Amino acid sequence: MATVELKKLRKANHPLARAMRSLTPMSTFFREFVKHPAMIGSVIPSSPALVRATLAPVDWSSARLFVEYGPGVGTFTRPVLEMLRPDAMLLSIDTNRDFVRYLNADIADVRFRAVHGSAADVRKIIAEHGFTEADYILSGLPFSTLPSGVGELIAAETEAALRPGGAFLVYQYSNYIRKILYPCFARVEQGFEWLNIPPCRIFWSYKQEALAKAA
Repeated sequence: MATVELKKLRKANHPLARAMRSLTPMSTFFREFVKHPAMIGSVIPSSPALVRATLAPVDWSSARLFVEYGPGVGTFTRPVLEMLRPDAMLLSIDTNRDFVRYLNADIADVRFRAVHGSAADVRKIIAEHGFTEADYILSGLPFSTLPSGVGELIAAETEAALRPGGAFLVYQYSNYIRKILYPCFARVEQGFEWLNIPPCRIFWSYKQEALAKAA
């Protein structure tokens, strides 16, 4: 198909053009899963139902900085940006350079930046972008397959990076992360989403609220 014809299809939002665009993130996701299965966790991206359930507790009106670990091809990234306030920012951190390059090229939004790095360096990364704390941090990293001690380090650094009352939103395919979250967070709530392949556990972990100042 000629380039001119493709441009016309895209401009008209033709169904064929939409289908071609949808193939790009799926093929990228599958290619990276084959290369790094232990770091991605599932060959199938999260379902819209899982995205909605995981993000349900977020107070979008007060969120200034939203951080995402392991964004992949942006299954959660785009819904977050749709609900994020105009003056807020989304930082997506991934150790996979291909995902980082793909997202920065594909998402044209001044509120968004994909960063190559480790979730264990979250405080350093948000400081480099002019913030001192995050309101919400989201993760789908497969904690059960991370090297020994790395999950505990990420949880501790995440708690330290959140504002008082901020939340760590985690979706996982096992209960392994429970023993990592409970020592770090003041309150941990759990949910389960059946409408996902495979069905997925959700954990909402909250940092201790700031103590009221004495009168």
